[in-house]
Amino acid sequence: MDNPRDFPVLNAFLADFKEADLPAFPREPQAAEDLLRFYDRLFSLVEGKMWEGGLDRGLLESYRQLMAELNAQLQQSGQDDRHHFIVVIPVADRPRHLQSCLESLLTLCGYFPYGKKADGSIAGISVLIADDSRDMVNIAKHKDIVEAYNRRGLDAQYFGQEEQLKVMDGLTDQQRQDLQGVLGACDAHRFYHKGASIMRNIACIRLDEMAGQYEKPLFYFVDSDQEFQVKYESNGKGEDVYAVNYFYHLDRIFSCGDVSVITGKVVGDPPVSPAVMAANFLNDVCAFLEEMVGRRKEDACLFHGAEAQRHSDAVYHDMADLFGYKSSETSFQYRCGLQGTHDHGGCFKDFAARIRQFFDGEHPTRKTWFTYSDVLSSTVSARTVYTGNYVFNRDGLAYFIPFATLKLRMAGPTLGRILGAELDEGFLSANLPMLHKRTVEETGQSEFRPGIVHEDRLVDLSGELERQYFGDVMLFSMEKLTGENYPQSVLAENDVLELLQQTERHLRNKYMEKHRQIQQKLERLEKLLLEPSNWWMGDGNMQDAVGEIEAFVANMKYNFGSGARGM
Repeated sequence: MDNPRDFPVLNAFLADFKEADLPAFPREPQAAEDLLRFYDRLFSLVEGKMWEGGLDRGLLESYRQLMAELNAQLQQSGQDDRHHFIVVIPVADRPRHLQSCLESLLTLCGYFPYGKKADGSIAGISVLIADDSRDMVNIAKHKDIVEAYNRRGLDAQYFGQEEQLKVMDGLTDQQRQDLQGVLGACDAHRFYHKGASIMRNIACIRLDEMAGQYEKPLFYFVDSDQEFQVKYESNGKGEDVYAVNYFYHLDRIFSCGDVSVITGKVVGDPPVSPAVMAANFLNDVCAFLEEMVGRRKEDACLFHGAEAQRHSDAVYHDMADLFGYKSSETSFQYRCGLQGTHDHGGCFKDFAARIRQFFDGEHPTRKTWFTYSDVLSSTVSARTVYTGNYVFNRDGLAYFIPFATLKLRMAGPTLGRILGAELDEGFLSANLPMLHKRTVEETGQSEFRPGIVHEDRLVDLSGELERQYFGDVMLFSMEKLTGENYPQSVLAENDVLELLQQTERHLRNKYMEKHRQIQQKLERLEKLLLEPSNWWMGDGNMQDAVGEIEAFVANMKYNFGSGARGM
C-alpha cells in the first residue's frame, strides 16, 4: 500500500486519465482511511467524467476495475474496517421479484466488490429475507431461492414465520405492551400478510439481535421489486445499467459524518399507488390517441423521439403540489417499446398491450430516470424515507415505522417527518437510487400487492385507494405535528384530533376535485377512442388493441366513476 506501483490498475489508469485536478496518491498511507480519502476524490472525478454527455462504457469498466483492486488491497492490508451491511429484503408471495433482486445484488458485487473471502464468497454483506407470505408454495420457493444464492456466495438467511414468532416470544410482557402499536397483536395461526411496515418492524428486532456480531453494522432495507441498478436515457430509450457503487458510497457517508439514517430513492416505475396517478395518465392516453388520429397506420412509427421529461421528482403524481412541487397538466408522449422497422399500427398495439399494467403500478408514459450528481457532496437533509431504499446504523434501530398496524401507504414519508424533526442533519438523502420494477415480464402484473384485486378483466383498486387516502391524512397530519415546536413540545390530545380532522377535510376536497377531473377526462377519452372516423375503428386487425383500451376505460370507470366503491 506504499505507492501506486502496488496498484497496477490504478497506475495504468492514472497514466491514461488526463485530468488537471487529479488527487495526489498519499505518500505514506498508514491507514486505510488515507487510501479511502484518495479514492473518494478519484471516484468523484471518474464518475463525473463517466456520466458527462451520457454514459461512457469504457470509463465504467475502468471504474469497476479500480474498485475491485481497491477492495483487494484493503483486505490484504489487514486494515479493512469498513462497515458490514445487512441487506434486509421483506417479501410476500413474490418469488420472481425476490429472485431478480438477489440476482442483481450478486451481479453488483461482481462489478463493485465489497469484501470477498478466499473462496470467492462475499464477506462484507449479509442478507436477511423477511418472509410475510401466505402461500405455502411461494414460501417453499423463497426458501429454495435463499439456499441457491447461499451456494453462489451470498451470506443469506431466511427469516420466516417460525423465526419471526421466536423473536416475538423473546420479548418481555412489558416490551410487547410498549411495541403493540408498531408490531400489532401476535396471532401465530395467521402470521402472514401482516403488512410491509409490521414486517420491517419485526425484522428490526432481529437486526438488534444480529448487531452484536459485527463491529460496525449498517442495516439496508430494500424492496423485493427493486434491483441494484439504475435506468438512464440513452439514444431516445431507457437502459438499465450497474453503474452505481452503492456499498462504497454508503460506507463513506457513514464513516465521514455523524449520520444515523440515509435514504435513497427509486428510478423506473413510480413508487406511488395507481390511485394517485390516474388523472395524469389519462392526459397522456388522450394525447396519444389525438396524435394517432393525425397519423397514418402504415407510416413509419414516430413515437421514438420523445426526450425524458424531468419536470420534478413527482411528475407522475396527480397531487404533486401536496409535496411542494408545481402541478402540471402537461401531457407526456408515449415512447414506443418496439424495436426494428414498424408502423403506427404496431405502435398502437404495443401501447394497448401495456396499458393494463397501469393498475399494477406501472406508468407507461412517466418513468423516472437516473441523473448523476456526486454522491458525497450532494447529500442533503431528508424529510422522506423511501422504505424500499434506506440505511441506518445502530442508532437508527430506535426508530420503528409508526402506525404500522393501520397498514396504510405513506408510512415511509411519515417516519421521515419524525426523523427530520428529531435527527436534523443525522437524517440525509443521497443520490443512490435503485431500479423499481412493479411488474414481472412473464405476466405484466405484480406478483402480490395488498389492496389490488384482479377479478377476471376487472381490477379493483378500492383497497389501495383507501390505504392511500388515509395514508395521506396520516402523513400530512404528522407534517403539521412535527412543525417548529416538536420535539420540544407536544400538542394536547384534543388539539391533535382537531388538526387531524382539518387535514382530512382538506384532503377530502382535493381528492373529490381530482375525482371530478378524472371523470371528465374519461368522457373525453372514450369519445376519442370510439370516434367512427378513426382509422383503427374500421380495421379488423386493430380490434383486439381497441378492446384492450376499452377494457382500460371500463376499469377506470369501475374504480373512479360515479358510485365507484373506493370513492
